[in-house]
Amino acid sequence: MIRLEAVGKRYPGERDALRQVSLHLRPGELGFLTGPSGAGKSTLLRLIPLLERPSQGRVEVGGVDLGRLARRRIPYLRRGIGMIFQDHRLLADRTVFDNVALPLVIAGTPRRELGRRVRAALDKVDLLRYERAQPETLSSGEQQRVGIARAVVRRPPVLLADEPTGNLDPALSAEIMTLFRRFSELGVTTLIATHDVALVERLGHRRISLSGGRVVADTAATEAH
Repeated sequence: MIRLEAVGKRYPGERDALRQVSLHLRPGELGFLTGPSGAGKSTLLRLIPLLERPSQGRVEVGGVDLGRLARRRIPYLRRGIGMIFQDHRLLADRTVFDNVALPLVIAGTPRRELGRRVRAALDKVDLLRYERAQPETLSSGEQQRVGIARAVVRRPPVLLADEPTGNLDPALSAEIMTLFRRFSELGVTTLIATHDVALVERLGHRRISLSGGRVVADTAATEAH
């Protein structure tokens, strides 16, 4: 579902953010990107929805070579990718329902279907009872779950998360990661950047370690031998 082949990324006047990165996530696979700050985790994630373009190498999503993707097709690519951020990025002047509905509104989803889809997404993250609440009245963990509901409301085949538990305590972090595991079990290809190595090791899923822009360890490669 996601494939990177010898990918490099260099920003003008800076060192290489990524160097010769190759990896493949199968449909429905859950993988974790780990490594210190500046290792290249966020840059790698940003290549997948074409928020950034690689300086070299090849990125594929769903068999599509992103280097050959016409600019007008980029919005369609992004509709199939749910993105979750550490800072939630919720709209303070909209209700929980309206925040989750936003991707559907942008896509022109009929109103009769919109309500059903939003409530189904909120139910998945156990927040249906808060659909009319304002985001600021929720805890950090609840706000993060709203962000997850917004990311999955369009049922994307790919889910990306950049440090989604960075501001949460260990119990809430484990709860959020359990949600990601459930989505993976439903067939969503999920890639999560995180500093929480201890939690990743407890979960037992694939771990791809970056350092200095390179893949220095990959448990999928280890398990294959």
